[in-house]
Amino acid sequence: MLILLPPSEGKTPAVAGSPVDHDQLWLPALAGARRRVLTRLVAMCRRGSARSVADSLRVLGLSEGQKDEIFRNAGLADAPAAPAVEVYTGVLYEALEAATLPPAAPQWLNESALVFSGLWGAVRLGDRIPAYRCSVGVTLPAVGGLTAYWKKHLKPALDPAAADGPVLDLRSGAYGAMWSPTGQAATVRVLHERLVGGVPKRAVVSHFNKATKGRIVRALATAGAEPASIDDVVATLRDLKYTIEESPVAAGKPRQLDVVVSEL
Repeated sequence: MLILLPPSEGKTPAVAGSPVDHDQLWLPALAGARRRVLTRLVAMCRRGSARSVADSLRVLGLSEGQKDEIFRNAGLADAPAAPAVEVYTGVLYEALEAATLPPAAPQWLNESALVFSGLWGAVRLGDRIPAYRCSVGVTLPAVGGLTAYWKKHLKPALDPAAADGPVLDLRSGAYGAMWSPTGQAATVRVLHERLVGGVPKRAVVSHFNKATKGRIVRALATAGAEPASIDDVVATLRDLKYTIEESPVAAGKPRQLDVVVSEL
């Protein structure tokens, strides 16, 4: 089973340690593609003139108050690296609470979860990376749009890796466009159900959607789930007390699972 996760904008830099080793990241066949993005990102962010810094902010979609992100990117090649599960600190990862998982769960998590990234393509949570700022929506000089770039490089690497089991896709739309599973797969939508005038109403949630997905990953990791199909995934989540409904989708598309929650 593979669980596909988005990265988080919030990241905690490692305070010590050796830099990233591309050959030690999961799927070392992607090392060259990763190095190219890193090299171009660092080169762009090392330009020191006010005009160049302003251009880097524009390319990365950052504000004037986020110049520190440019300076951090400029030093990525030599920056200390830490396990990705410690670097990513957004809502999903806070809800996952990986540091408090029971003994067998971290290994399960490292083998099952993949984080998609504009800089790294896809990494396991145990892979050591530095904190960075580069979303997949960026168009990087001499590389081009990162969505198209990674779509080309990830397909031949990930298709074989995903061939043996179901894929549970928890990514947002932008990161979902980087690679589409071709086998058994399901996307997840979180719906908040509440009573309005005595009538149950449902709405898609945004911010709390990430927290629910983090809790789902934690529950699966704690259970050591080993589903062999999407039907097994659904059964496992229901056993874990989640309310799961399925929405119809077009033929050939991943199945869509709706997780219905009454509390956020």
